Parts: sequence; structure tokens; C-alpha cells
Amino acid sequence: MILVTGSAGFIGFHVANALLDRGESVVGVDNISPYYDPGLKLARLARLESRKGYQHHRLDLADRQAAAEVFRSVQPSGVVHLAAQPGVRYSLEHPEAYVDSNLVGFLSVLEGCRATSPAHLVFASTSSAYGANEALPFSPHQAANHPLTLYAATKLANESMAHAYAHLFGLPCTGLRFFTVYGPWTRPDMALYRFADAIVAGRPIDVYGQGRMQRDFTYVDDIVSGVIAALDRPAAVNPDWRPEAPDPATSGVAPWRILNVGAGTRVELMTYIETLAEALGRPAHLNLMPMQPGDVARTEADISDTTSALGYAPTTPVEVGVRRFADWYCDYHGVSRG
Repeated sequence: MILVTGSAGFIGFHVANALLDRGESVVGVDNISPYYDPGLKLARLARLESRKGYQHHRLDLADRQAAAEVFRSVQPSGVVHLAAQPGVRYSLEHPEAYVDSNLVGFLSVLEGCRATSPAHLVFASTSSAYGANEALPFSPHQAANHPLTLYAATKLANESMAHAYAHLFGLPCTGLRFFTVYGPWTRPDMALYRFADAIVAGRPIDVYGQGRMQRDFTYVDDIVSGVIAALDRPAAVNPDWRPEAPDPATSGVAPWRILNVGAGTRVELMTYIETLAEALGRPAHLNLMPMQPGDVARTEADISDTTSALGYAPTTPVEVGVRRFADWYCDYHGVSRG
């Protein structure tokens, strides 16, 4: 039995479906937060609940007692923790939401794992953890001590909390730093969805960084393959770890590791938008703007460790992934291409 938190969310929905596809029994946890349109979350959840082998618990992981009861009843063999308050810019105005969800909620998960001893806890971290670092490609072996947003800071805290529990209680933990995930069923606050809404409505798109920003855009199916490969290969103590020169990505005292899950390539934001406009068959009208607080100019994942440890090999180029998103968007919203 695999417990997936955030199962009505974008990535959680895809992970739960993939686990069901391979015959796993899945218990999902999601509180259907109103951070964005709950209708989209409920549509994802309806699809999951129609499938054999899926059970759902609607609860807030910040409710420690309710979370503990779910862990006790499920006794999961593995846990994939994807529930979180997402978004970089939202954290500038609603910091308390990140403390409740990303810190208190994660503690509930760690305590639930402590009580039930699953074989492995895989949890979502973020490429935003690299913060002020500009040494590309980003490697988990680089120190990540300078987050630029509270969201990133909470995810770095999750990594540290997991290491402590891995050390104290022998809980194997893998943190996955996701890089700019996109694809069908994505969140409406994410760039690709907002761009599509604007293009279809004929509105100008606010394009920050003058469109010159570069991102490691990663298609959701590639993210899912990394999550499941990690789940199947529990973290272990690194016998080569040296305390006098500690490796930030592994541990010599705990079964714990940090891995990047990305495409391993950079694509300019303007190319991303142009590809979407072509897929929708409509022009994109651009409102070029300066960088926003908390944004970084470029991201790119060093995925060499992820490939060697998990056999991870992303296969979906932006041209293919964006068109798949456009197909879903048009179908979901009943929109015809221009």
C-alpha cells in the first residue's frame, strides 16, 4: 500500500495514476485547498476514485491527529509526499500558509513514518532551493544555503528535517528537487496555463525578464518516472561520505539523499511561449516586463546522479510536451484551435 499525499494535485494525480497502472494499491491524501480552483482538483480526484485500488482521505496534514490516524490505518509500505503549499510569488503575501502546510504538514508525515516504518519516504523538494547560486547546471552536491523565497526556505527545511529523522529513526528518505514541471492537468497558477488562458482570450501575456529567462522545463511524465524509480530504490547511508568534507547530497550517518529531477536542458521562456502559441493555433501578444522578486534568470539540472542511481532518463522535449498540454487544455475547456 502506497500513501500519496497531495494526490488531487498536479504531480500527485499523475503519480497516483502511474502507481495504479502498475497494480499498486494507493491511498491518497488531499485537503482540496482553495489556493486555486478546487474544481480542477475535484476533477482529478474523480478520475482517481473511479479506479480500482484507490482510496481517498480528505484531510489537512497540519491536523496532526488526523494525519496520525491515517498512517495507523494504512500502514503504508512506501510514502510519496507531494502535498505542499506551492508557488513562489504567493509566499510573498501569504507566508503563514507555507509554515502550516510545508513545515507542520511535513512534520506530520515524518511522525507518521516514524510510527509505521515504511520502506521509503520520497518527498518533493524544489529547484528553487538553489536560490542565489548561479553555477549551472545546478548540482545537489553544491551547497544550497541562500534561498530567495520563503517557499524555497521551507523546502530546504524539509530536506534537513528528513535527514534528522533518517538519522534518528533509520527512515530512508529521498528528497527530489523538481525543475519547472508542466503538462496536462497542471495548476492554473503555473505559467503555461496562464499563458494559454491569455492566448485563447486574446489578452497580452505578462512576460517577466523580457522573455530571456531560461528554465529546465520538465514534462510531468518524466517527473513521475523519477518519483517512482526513487520510491523503488530506498536511500542508503553513503559509505564514502567524509565528515571533514561533507557532501550536501548524501549522508554518512543516515539513509538519506537529495536528487535533481529535471530535463537536464535549458529552454528560453520566449521559445516556450512561441511553442504554445503554435500548438494553440493563435498568436501570443506579449507585455515584456522586468524580473519579479524571487525569480532567478536561469535554471538547469545536473541529473547525472539521478541517472546513475535510478536509471532516470527524461524523454519528452518541450515541443512534444507543450503540444500534449495544449491538447488537454483544449479538450478540458472545450476550446477549438485558432
